[in-house]
Amino acid sequence: MNSEKTRMQIDLTGKVILITGASSGIGATTAVYLAKGNHIIIHYNSSKAKAQKVAEDVHANGGIAHLVQADLAQERGCHTVADFIKNQWGKLDVLVNNAGGLIKQHTSQNISYNFMEKSFALNAFSTMFLSALCVPYLQKGTNPCVINITSTIIRSGGTVGLMYAAAKGAVDVFTRGFARELAPHIRVNGIAPGVIQTPFHEGVTPDAKMQEVLALTPLKKIGSPEHIAKVIAMLIDNDFMTGETIDVNGGLYMR
Repeated sequence: MNSEKTRMQIDLTGKVILITGASSGIGATTAVYLAKGNHIIIHYNSSKAKAQKVAEDVHANGGIAHLVQADLAQERGCHTVADFIKNQWGKLDVLVNNAGGLIKQHTSQNISYNFMEKSFALNAFSTMFLSALCVPYLQKGTNPCVINITSTIIRSGGTVGLMYAAAKGAVDVFTRGFARELAPHIRVNGIAPGVIQTPFHEGVTPDAKMQEVLALTPLKKIGSPEHIAKVIAMLIDNDFMTGETIDVNGGLYMR
């Protein structure tokens, strides 16, 4: 029997891995989780001190950390990150599109065109444009892949984050189209996290709402960033998956 096919441990060393929005939450945890033996590019926008702490943790866990600052909601910011990869290595093995966020709670009755543009720039255009810019470097990578972080809100549509949900839904569609375009050399998958205990919910999700979600979740727990990092590692390793979005939500949403 082929030992390569029957290996029991995932070997993800020797890679150049870019994680956007990696100064906290899922991005930060993933950076440290994948650190050993890899170059980890920690993208951040405004949280330099937090990004530096993540870099320290990456080094402590056997990786080499590289910081790059950019506003990915702007075209020039995407070019800044892509140029960083070009100038440092000229290749990329893994791109984790994690940057994004809910700008404010909203419904269709209190949005403006400008707000819609900002929401899509932060949560959809950044992922799409940076991914496109990185294709030449992914083509030179080893078992290269793109992993897009969306949200379980793409399944429900959302009520107080309508534009956030719509933008993440656009990324979900982009994931499938991009996967078809880049196959067979580059794989593209997505992850739709449920409620994860991260700074994302601070000041946005009341405790009462968190308790409501907890009660409705079959596994009776709120997810941790490591739950998502583990799935990211699996998607990097599994070279027979592309065009898929995996739901990681404790059973809150099932298909």
